[in-house]
Amino acid sequence: MGLISGLLTLPLAPVRGTVWLAERIQEQAEDELYDESAIRQGLLDLDAARQAGTLDEDEIAAAEDALIERLMWIRGLAGEESHGRIE
Repeated sequence: MGLISGLLTLPLAPVRGTVWLAERIQEQAEDELYDESAIRQGLLDLDAARQAGTLDEDEIAAAEDALIERLMWIRGLAGEESHGRIE
């Protein structure tokens, strides 16, 4: 980027910084969404809550269903990616 274009686009620097930050936040959120270990930890936390009696069975069942659905979705995506490769 030259001096003139740098000076002309200087007012856009806060916007570029905000876009960059939003992209990093999106990457982090996607990493957490697709992380199987986070889902496993969530299931362990639900089991601990069941044993401690802090949540009722309906809440635990709903949360477990959501976590298992997410895990199956992630594994389904991984399966689609491996089927799309040429070996």
